[in-house]
Amino acid sequence: MSNQPIGVFDSGVGGTSIWKEIQKLLPNENSIYLADSKNAPYGEKSQEEILQLSIKNTELLIEKGCKVVVVACNTATTNAILYLRSHYDLPFIGIEPAIKPAALQSESKTIGVLATKGTLSSSLFNSTSENHANGIKIIEQEGTGLVALIENGKVGAEETKQLLNSYVKPMLKEGMDHLVLGCTHYPYLIPALKGILPAHVKIIDSGEAVARQVKAVLDKNIILNTSNKRANHQFFTNIDPEVLRNFVFGSTDNISVEKLDF
Repeated sequence: MSNQPIGVFDSGVGGTSIWKEIQKLLPNENSIYLADSKNAPYGEKSQEEILQLSIKNTELLIEKGCKVVVVACNTATTNAILYLRSHYDLPFIGIEPAIKPAALQSESKTIGVLATKGTLSSSLFNSTSENHANGIKIIEQEGTGLVALIENGKVGAEETKQLLNSYVKPMLKEGMDHLVLGCTHYPYLIPALKGILPAHVKIIDSGEAVARQVKAVLDKNIILNTSNKRANHQFFTNIDPEVLRNFVFGSTDNISVEKLDF
């Protein structure tokens, strides 16, 4: 079982930011990635729609023999992971906005969270905020339109920078000194954000922490791949695979990107 792949799914290309951190930490692990770009963004869908999409993706990864599933989508994690864990007999690793480290490190006691509507309105997000941000002001901002721009390969486009600017400037006026990225697509916007934010504002995403958690789960279940064989990585998307290729090619060897109807 240790040679079986790690399964990763997201509502498109954003979860590749998580996959890259996992691959960096665990280079011997095989992986299968599902980019459900046809249904992106999940953050604007109902909880029931998000749950059904998460079930569909999970069952496809199980069918392909995955030993664990990484829900590389904040919206899917906050709305579906409790159900997935209770209905499928394999480990799940989810993604939550890194509110705790931001709250602990903030000197101004004011942090910003840039996320999708589906994440910000979830009960899991609200309970995380209550548990880890006592005495901290949290400024929530929906990143409407950002996922679509990233999915269309417009990471560095002027319209993307202008939209980002309109979201973060009001947060700066309220005194935030940490910006939490609450969507796995958003790490691709870090270069643009660094051009907008003053140097004292720290940007926090969950990628490295999630990779460490994946390793911990594999260790705990004694399914860490100890093979010296070069890892294989299969990427599947349900739209034109060219955008996905642009995000993952060059990350490592043995990558295939295919279109799949799911």
